[in-house]
Amino acid sequence: MVRTQIQLTERQARELKSVAHRQGVSVAELIRRAVDKALTADIIPDREEIRRRARQAVGRFSDTVTDVAEHHDDYLAEAFGA
Repeated sequence: MVRTQIQLTERQARELKSVAHRQGVSVAELIRRAVDKALTADIIPDREEIRRRARQAVGRFSDTVTDVAEHHDDYLAEAFGA
């Protein structure tokens, strides 16, 4: 195994410890399971997927949209389905 270090919020650490205790496993095991789940669920898009989504967003807005500079995060979240 590879040792790594992460930072969690106080709430995340507290809840992880609680879940680990209830399930009878270590916090590290819970984190490994979550990473495995994230990788197999393909929720972390690869670079090509990110590029594909960005290309889809290009030109999506009509000439009548004038607030892209102010609301770009909202439009990108909408385009990416977040």
